[in-house]
Amino acid sequence: MILEMKVPSPGESITEVEIAEWLVEDGDYVEKDQAIAEVDSDKATLELPAEESGVITLKAEVGDAVEVGAVVCLIDTSAEKPGGASKGASTASGGDEGSGSDAEKDLTKQQENTSNKKDSEKAPQPPQAKETYASGVASPAAKKILNEKGIEASSVKGTGRDGRITKDDAVNAVPSMGTPTGGNRGETRSKLSMLRRKVAERLVSAKNETAMLTTFNEVDMSPIFELRKQYKEAFKEKHGVGLGFMSFFTKAVVRALEMYPAVNSMIDGKEMISYDFADISIAVSGPKGLMVPVIRNAENLTFRGIEAEVKRLAIRAREGEITVDEMTGGTFTITNGGVFGSMLSTPIINPPQSAILGMHNIVERPIVRDGAIAIAPIMYVALSYDHRIIDGKESVGFLVAVKEALESPEELLMDNNVKKALEM
Repeated sequence: MILEMKVPSPGESITEVEIAEWLVEDGDYVEKDQAIAEVDSDKATLELPAEESGVITLKAEVGDAVEVGAVVCLIDTSAEKPGGASKGASTASGGDEGSGSDAEKDLTKQQENTSNKKDSEKAPQPPQAKETYASGVASPAAKKILNEKGIEASSVKGTGRDGRITKDDAVNAVPSMGTPTGGNRGETRSKLSMLRRKVAERLVSAKNETAMLTTFNEVDMSPIFELRKQYKEAFKEKHGVGLGFMSFFTKAVVRALEMYPAVNSMIDGKEMISYDFADISIAVSGPKGLMVPVIRNAENLTFRGIEAEVKRLAIRAREGEITVDEMTGGTFTITNGGVFGSMLSTPIINPPQSAILGMHNIVERPIVRDGAIAIAPIMYVALSYDHRIIDGKESVGFLVAVKEALESPEELLMDNNVKKALEM
């Protein structure tokens, strides 16, 4: 029986996918539920499992764009699974029988080569022609100097007899100031994945269709450093996840969104939609490009809950297991360029959202604290926002609220009860 395997729908509104990679070859025997291909949609990369066991015939090439429901391969379910008999026994035996003759041949060949070499040494060598100096020919001393300078003799005008290049000519020669040549000048072309192309379209759309502005501030991370230093080992031992920066930032963002609801809104035609929940999108760099899984109802999660969800989503994104549903929606985005060493950036809004918070690297900088110069771990933070629905007062106020919460986490994020907040 020949089974036609069709492209399943990876999610609502997706009508086309692209074959990113075949994990099997034409004619291979595949097992039921074995991953046979990776397909790219405009939102995620998904694995395509074999629906039955049998011999596979591929009907689409890598890079092909195929519609949902189209046939991409055939599986002959009546084909028998190939056996595992070894073909190496007779070959090994034959090799043993022929080893003596092969050795004799090698010895004979070696003797012939030695004889030929001795004959060539005895043969009279033709007399070498004397070197003559003519126009454009460098003397031995000049040749040595030109080689050290990396200058071709053909580019030097000789002043010696018959135009010969003298030592003085070589000493006075100046290398050409033109463009250096001789390096590699190859190029490669590779097709952008459907996910990468969709991300590009969305980024350009965000720049063209929003009135995007960015406001900046700086955060003294000392209080968070102290809390993590004091509790991170016990936190990890009890909950199985680390106490990272993302839970503090998510908590600070949720608090600020409650204070400035316009930042938790988006435009739909002539209407503005505001949300009473916080679905926080977390930008993650995956093998196929930027992915933005969503932490649902972050306002209801504890520090432990946020850290566990961030870890789960990040692993699924990096292993290519993230689903479309896990990346759909989101009312606000946090992106962390600091993990790559970024000091400052203007993050691009993730449409249709209206704002995005950019985290950056933490660097010890001099600050004024209580009237004196002090060294503190400082992070620059950036908020890009759609000025069509978020005013300057709200955007700046939002970012200041985030800064205040991060600099006073025990009071503003933990209700002055650290152990309870960390579920210790």
